[in-house]
Amino acid sequence: MRKLLMSLLMAGSLLAGGIGAALADDASAPAAASAAASDTAASAPAPEASAAAPASAPAADASAAPAASAAAAAPAASEAAPAAPTAPFSVDSSKINSGDTAWMLTSTALVLFMTIPGLALFYGGMVRKKNVLATLMQSFAITCLVTIIWTVVGYSIAFTPGGSFIGGFSRVFMAGMNYIKGDKATTLTVSHLAPTIPETVYFVYQMTFAIITPALITGAFADRMKFSAMLVFMTLWSIIVYSPIAHMVWEPTGWLASAGILDFAGGTVVHINAGIAGLVCCLVLGKRVGYGKEVMAPHNLTLTLIGGAMLWVGWFGFNAGSAVAADGRAGFAMFATQVATAAAALAWMFAEWAAKGKPSVLGIVSGAVAGLVAITPASGFVGTLGSLVIGIVAGVVCFWSATWLKHKLGYDDSLDAFGVHCVGGIVGALLTGVFAVKDIGGFDGSVLLQAKGVLTTLVYSGVVSFILLKIIDMTMGIRVTEEEEREGLDVSLHGEHVE
Repeated sequence: MRKLLMSLLMAGSLLAGGIGAALADDASAPAAASAAASDTAASAPAPEASAAAPASAPAADASAAPAASAAAAAPAASEAAPAAPTAPFSVDSSKINSGDTAWMLTSTALVLFMTIPGLALFYGGMVRKKNVLATLMQSFAITCLVTIIWTVVGYSIAFTPGGSFIGGFSRVFMAGMNYIKGDKATTLTVSHLAPTIPETVYFVYQMTFAIITPALITGAFADRMKFSAMLVFMTLWSIIVYSPIAHMVWEPTGWLASAGILDFAGGTVVHINAGIAGLVCCLVLGKRVGYGKEVMAPHNLTLTLIGGAMLWVGWFGFNAGSAVAADGRAGFAMFATQVATAAAALAWMFAEWAAKGKPSVLGIVSGAVAGLVAITPASGFVGTLGSLVIGIVAGVVCFWSATWLKHKLGYDDSLDAFGVHCVGGIVGALLTGVFAVKDIGGFDGSVLLQAKGVLTTLVYSGVVSFILLKIIDMTMGIRVTEEEEREGLDVSLHGEHVE
């Protein structure tokens, strides 16, 4: 089965190769064009219409590109309002909305809270005692590592205009992003995707997404990957996989964005992306020593429940914050998130109860996370019915994938990163196409378009992750020795242990 899954991933190399070729083309010409566009926009006053318009999530702005183009074709519309900015630009401080800024500062803190301590504790409680510190260390180290990567190049590749698959380089080392306090007026830069808040706030908000995505992958290879190899893989993966996928889906010039894919807060960019990469990781590394023969029960479900609760709370910043405004759509996204999460937790609990005779703490908290994952792409587009159905379906399907499917295919996804995040993300992405309400999100859904986004992410992330892992394995090795694994990663990799 491992060979079969590897073959399926490699079968998608044709699409990945095409994207790779496009990356090379996009990396040259759009870079200069992006910088020129940024400089031009910075010297011009901010359009009144852009500053006054309600901000929306990057996904909403990106998927709005076709509609915006159609509207621009009408002569009356083009005469009535100036063209919307297409690159970061400078504004007078009076254009900044204090309510939006306050909400986005809060949302940024909430999303960071999801990784440290939320995800760290959620995963840390599920591993064996001898690996808990190593698991916590992975989330913390990734937070630090991706912060620097995002500052140097990640943000620029993801959120500046460019080609279909990669952005420009006008924001490398955050060049051009500024805050200038003058005697008479203060100016600062804003993103064209969030014109009512400082670009610094939008930058850090999107950074928290870039942080949690690779951190999610660690759940798939828990207990057996070298720390040094993990750092190298996450560095390369963040630049080569995460940022291009974010650009394709959320930046209006991106390939999937211009096609009209709906992803409000990261169903494809975060969860499917991380989940399929996690599956590839656990396949390349192989099963844990003793898997299927030895007891590998979670050492502390109290930590897991606490971490899961932190994820639930932080997810409001993840989903409602993706409105990029303190407005009604943010409120509706929060509502949808709460309803879907509760429905999924109950669905998993009852499915487990029926299948195994008893409901478990691990089951209900895993169900809640499955619901959070599935509602993520839909949260700004669906109503009450959609929220309920997405939650229920996600709870049942993710329970099936984390139990029956994993056992049937025989892969060792340690903490069900694939079973919950990839499968849950696919459920949410496809059902967004079914239940999207135009009156809420402004767009009709299309299952076929959503499937295009799902397949693109699966193939690109899966194939590139496989290539990266193979290169790292050939150069420095990716797995600890059997002796180190049996001793536990806490002692063998970090020289520490929990009493």
